[in-house]
Amino acid sequence: MSDKTSKRAAILSAGTVLLLVISMLIGSAAGVGAYTFVYAEGASYLTNDPEACANCHVMHEQYDAWHKSSHGKFAVCNDCHAPHDFVGKYYCKSRNGFFHSLAFTTGDFPHNIRMHEYNHGVVEENCRYCHQQVVHQIEARPTLAGQEEQVSCIKCHDDVGHDT
Repeated sequence: MSDKTSKRAAILSAGTVLLLVISMLIGSAAGVGAYTFVYAEGASYLTNDPEACANCHVMHEQYDAWHKSSHGKFAVCNDCHAPHDFVGKYYCKSRNGFFHSLAFTTGDFPHNIRMHEYNHGVVEENCRYCHQQVVHQIEARPTLAGQEEQVSCIKCHDDVGHDT
């Protein structure tokens, strides 16, 4: 065997090993992802069904409170907690799904569920979207210092969708 042939064989062998390792990593990630998607009922999160939000055991209290609330008769979770446009809705659901999965996988989540800044903005925007006929009354107003102050729906109505 010539020196040139043995170098080619070594390169092909290294390439084959690398391809095999990459294939195993991709296959493992796909397998774990598929198992998690099935186990966590992932397809249900692509719907507007409020029961999907109660898949997670820590959300039962919020689901029950929503069911009894005034919004439980007129709105589903996505109406308040996701943007109304297609791309925004699924970006929000993907983003929240990733962080929820990470929190529950690591066990690093507070017992008292809190809304993060991004989701606060989404909910605030949706309050204004659905109640636009009355929000003109609470639009930005000048303060005593002459600056504009944006009034937050959620500041005063923080438990409306999940009141008991």
